[in-house]
Amino acid sequence: MSAKHQHLKTLYEAFNVRDLELALSGMHQDVDWANGMEGGSVHGRSGVRDYWTRQWQLIDPRVDPQRFEGDAAQVVVEVHQVVRDLQGKIESDQMVRHLFLFEEGLVKVFKIL
Repeated sequence: MSAKHQHLKTLYEAFNVRDLELALSGMHQDVDWANGMEGGSVHGRSGVRDYWTRQWQLIDPRVDPQRFEGDAAQVVVEVHQVVRDLQGKIESDQMVRHLFLFEEGLVKVFKIL
């Protein structure tokens, strides 16, 4: 597994256990992050922090990477995404694709394809 793939795997794991600080540490200070819940995007680590905090108060998402493509300036990840309500009922269970662009070894852009 390449260094970027391992970096992203660590970020997904941190997200799944709600280790916000570890997840944010893998992002560029000026990250542009897709807001899959409300639309548009959020900017900067503080924007991602606020977005995820709101999200986790409403739903319980889990994202597990299945396959990585690319390794230079961008990586596309095929992800198994399960979203539950706060009582544990599955609201969504699907495969999605995420695009990551890097700058200085950190995630600079995240898009949902």
